[in-house]
Amino acid sequence: MTILDRLPAPSATRLAVRVTPDAARHIRAGHPWIFDNSIRSVNRDGAPGDLAVVFDDDRQFLAIGLWDPHSLIRLKVLHHGRPATVDAAFFRSRLTTALERRVSLTTSSGDQTTTGYRIVHGENDGLPGLVVDRYGHVGVVKLYSAAWIPHLAVIVPLLIELLPVSSLVLRLARSMAEQELYGLSEGMSLHGPDVDRPVEFLELGLKFEADVIHGQKTGYFLDQRENRALVRDAAKGARVLDVFCCTGGFSVHAAAGGARSAHGIDSSPFAIQAAERNMQRNQNNASVAACRFGTTVGEAFAELERLAESRGRFDIVVVDPPSFARAAINVPRAITAYERLAALAVTLVERDGMLVQASCSSRVDEVDFVRAVHAGAGRSGFDLEEIRRTGHAVDHPIGFTEGAYLKAVFARPHRRAK
Repeated sequence: MTILDRLPAPSATRLAVRVTPDAARHIRAGHPWIFDNSIRSVNRDGAPGDLAVVFDDDRQFLAIGLWDPHSLIRLKVLHHGRPATVDAAFFRSRLTTALERRVSLTTSSGDQTTTGYRIVHGENDGLPGLVVDRYGHVGVVKLYSAAWIPHLAVIVPLLIELLPVSSLVLRLARSMAEQELYGLSEGMSLHGPDVDRPVEFLELGLKFEADVIHGQKTGYFLDQRENRALVRDAAKGARVLDVFCCTGGFSVHAAAGGARSAHGIDSSPFAIQAAERNMQRNQNNASVAACRFGTTVGEAFAELERLAESRGRFDIVVVDPPSFARAAINVPRAITAYERLAALAVTLVERDGMLVQASCSSRVDEVDFVRAVHAGAGRSGFDLEEIRRTGHAVDHPIGFTEGAYLKAVFARPHRRAK
């Protein structure tokens, strides 16, 4: 008997849920979340993962989704419009469609070979609260809701069938820490051998590691792949500063693109050590081997101020911070932080150089983020000539408004005439 055999099965009886007119409008528009305060009535108490059928005031079918009594997002919508049967065939169809969206990654070859990518992007792939990533021979299933636990007995065999992986590792959102998980634990193997060390994978032909057990998210930040490639394309002969470098993705790509030097800054010594290992594992690449790589463990704002005082200069400055706005109340502070980062970073960019600044805060939209970057540059006496703005990669599709979180601006700073 496996752990999957011991998991509870969802109730065979569907919940019947009535919602407010406002919630009904959002559901018809395709929104995947129904909050607890939008529910007018439910016919019985439901357990995590029970299927709930949603009706409007006229008893017309609106949607079917997963019930989560432990979350303010009480119901995760799987399907809306006409009635549908949610079973193994339904989940197979969703997973197959998700893989078809990523065919350019799954069939990549040569110096574009990529074996690290997102397979299921939660709500944006029609499977709210479920994320599946691939790192080489290892798949990672991350649950953001206990509502998925009763459905793992169906989902896991499908993933084993559809994915070229030998192990499936389970990761759990922090919000699930105090819930009944029926023997499931963070980092356990749902299929195949246990994983007890970082997993190597390829990103556009370069080698990286993912700590799928203890690393942030599922072990690596896959969503910046295309932005890293753009930096690689622009890096020949450049001196590159990689702020909030994490495990060194931008630095390694810059080195592969012919950068003279790259310097990574991060507050985590463990991330810095991983960055150094990632650079080392690509030494068979002549350009990477020729690049001088240095690192600093330190707080980004303080290190930027120190570099400014010492008149440090770089041809490319990459600033890719963590989310500054996890709640709406944090948005003003986040915008101030983006401004301050731009004000510091822009002074370090060599004449005709490039600033790359990114945001992964979904609550700060692109307009406000870019305005903050321009405002920060202006505080330091620079105008920004935008080269391009970027958003989501193909494996991180946007399926609803709140699903859009990643944005970056590539710009050349020009000092204002006095």
